[in-house]
Amino acid sequence: MDAEPQALTIQEVCERTRLSRSTIYSLIKQGRFPRQLKSGRSSRWLRAELVDWFVVRAQDRGQ
Repeated sequence: MDAEPQALTIQEVCERTRLSRSTIYSLIKQGRFPRQLKSGRSSRWLRAELVDWFVVRAQDRGQ
């Protein structure tokens, strides 16, 4: 059964990554963090994209 993708707020992203809001936006500008989805003034990140980002970071750590 397919579940709807979970969309996270910036506050939830900060809590899960332990990164500050400004760091997240800086990493996005550098192309090093998943881009947010915009809807009006609202921004959301897909949980699956954050999980993928963590996996890549963990793999890079071993190199």
